[in-house]
Amino acid sequence: MTKAQEAQNKPQTKEELQNYMQQTCQNFVNSVKGLSEAQLKFKPVPDRWSVMEVSEHIAFSEDFAGRGTMKMMSAPASDKKAEMHGQEDKLVAGITDRSHKFQVPDAFKPTGRWSTQADILKAFNASRDKNVDFVKNTSEADLRSRMGQSPLGELDAHGWMLFMAGHSARHTKQIEEMKADPNFPKS
Repeated sequence: MTKAQEAQNKPQTKEELQNYMQQTCQNFVNSVKGLSEAQLKFKPVPDRWSVMEVSEHIAFSEDFAGRGTMKMMSAPASDKKAEMHGQEDKLVAGITDRSHKFQVPDAFKPTGRWSTQADILKAFNASRDKNVDFVKNTSEADLRSRMGQSPLGELDAHGWMLFMAGHSARHTKQIEEMKADPNFPKS
């Protein structure tokens, strides 16, 4: 196994997970900072989501995944390793790869839950803060021994938090793609 392969398969520590969560949070917030109402509501094509809708999806998913992962802690510990254990880089690469599109379940589609971008960011930041605190205050052993099913197979709580952070990174890329669209409003 080459050093590159070893690095790719190196499990992320709890601290690395926290850093990734903070980085993806900041990237998302920066991607929408200062956008006008026209920019927030711009759709590249009619059947695609706007920046505002993508933001709502990120905020809702963040809360949902965080609550579900925390709930996993009440399940008995398992000595089994999750399918993606030791492949965290592969997990993030799969989630953030925008060349593969996914159909979102109806419950995760934007519905106008929040009326402003500020409200969306407030909800997102509150959930992300809760999720970072959860990781910070949960032992590595507990994060690795509680399992739950994900769209990518069974993940431990560490993997679920990584999935959630990668999910926001995926959609931040989507926002950046919209902002690069030649028809994106200048202001």
